[in-house]
Amino acid sequence: MRFGFHHGRAHGHDCGGRHGGPRGGWGRGGWGMGGGWGMHDGRGGGRGRRMFDGSELRLVLLKLIEEQPRHGYDLIREIEERSGGAYAPSPGVIYPTLTMLDDMGLVEAKADGTRKAFAITEAGIAELEEKAAEVEALFRRLAELGEHHARTSGGPIRRAMGNLRAVLQERLGGSEVDPETLHAVADILDEAARKIERL
Repeated sequence: MRFGFHHGRAHGHDCGGRHGGPRGGWGRGGWGMGGGWGMHDGRGGGRGRRMFDGSELRLVLLKLIEEQPRHGYDLIREIEERSGGAYAPSPGVIYPTLTMLDDMGLVEAKADGTRKAFAITEAGIAELEEKAAEVEALFRRLAELGEHHARTSGGPIRRAMGNLRAVLQERLGGSEVDPETLHAVADILDEAARKIERL
């Protein structure tokens, strides 16, 4: 049984962040609640300035890889999470940057099934130590962006909508759902809608 609850994880990236579809609706780009800082410079067609320049992104990736070996997609997802969903670099930016870090000897690629995971090298650790203050400032910028995004873009509501969608799929996703359960769920949703209307 399918329900029309769409938890908008519209994606947006640097070249064309991972989540950032059209403004409005339940996408991460904001749904009529003030948008964000215009950092979805990605797949949805970049809006606003870039979050990091090339050298800054290299340091951000290097620091994340220092924490644990990561695949390219893991890095995109981690940056998005740390910015509260406000920003995610595109694969078209991430993978060339990883290649550059590899060429510089700061990371090394290791086979992990059909994908490559990147691990930091001794040279990479030394680079982070040398630029520790800059790295700290970059991650502080990410955190501040996430805080701003949560205040201005309805982030808590999207989180709640995501929880609702997950629960509905888990509870009602089977082929056999008795009518009593369906009516009980509908009553709960109707009551929630009435309460929101009265706010």
